[in-house]
Amino acid sequence: MNGQNRKDIHPGLEVDIVLKKDQRTGIRTRGIVKDILTNSSFHPHGIKVRLRDGQVGRVQEIINE
Repeated sequence: MNGQNRKDIHPGLEVDIVLKKDQRTGIRTRGIVKDILTNSSFHPHGIKVRLRDGQVGRVQEIINE
């Protein structure tokens, strides 16, 4: 499942994100969602989240629901 809809994402979810510094290469980082930073219900590039380790990026894929 992609990470474009805010309703699909919640704290504790395991996701793959793309960090700002990795947007050109598309390198993904896996982690657990701590906070949802995007306020809108949909974002074409992925909902922005903060992981438990403090990294911030846009959700590319939801791993475990």
